[in-house]
Amino acid sequence: MFKKKNDVFFTTLEAMADTILEGVLYFQQNVSKIADVAIFARDMKEFESKCDRHVHTILTELNKTFITPIERDDIMKLTTSLDDVLDGIEACASRFEMYAITEPDEFVTLFADIILRSAQQIKRAIYLLSEKKLLAMREPSIQINELENQADDLLRVSVKSLFANVKDPIELIKRKEIYERLEQTTDYCEDVANTLETIIMRNS
Repeated sequence: MFKKKNDVFFTTLEAMADTILEGVLYFQQNVSKIADVAIFARDMKEFESKCDRHVHTILTELNKTFITPIERDDIMKLTTSLDDVLDGIEACASRFEMYAITEPDEFVTLFADIILRSAQQIKRAIYLLSEKKLLAMREPSIQINELENQADDLLRVSVKSLFANVKDPIELIKRKEIYERLEQTTDYCEDVANTLETIIMRNS
């Protein structure tokens, strides 16, 4: 039986996927109209802390559970890669506060849209994993890879635009770092997809 005793792993992974989507949605809805950067950064930190608590639950359960529903390594890798996604987006939010950035930025908005779509696919895939619909996980996994490719293209366009249009070197450095961190967050989403692919291969 896939669940029962091992339910805690799947319910906690689902809770992580839910928290990621909540956090990314908050980022996406607020990043283009930040009223208070300190509140924005603080709220994002709360999502990240909530995700850390789920990680702690999984580590505690792994330490006391002899038989796990899927390979221990896969649970560990999946947990870490999910945690990285929220860590990545929280690190971006903290830069808005550190650099006192409040003006809307069309490229940040576009990155946020891509990360939101990735988070939606991550949630879809994790819920399919809980239902042991392994082959169905392939589609969201492919979507995440495609979104990461879009983010790569967007990074090239955004950095090119930055160097063409921004004359203040400090502003340029700040914006470039934020673009790169946002793109890196889509890499973390892709790590989740790659881990899911490994789980599909090992268990189907």
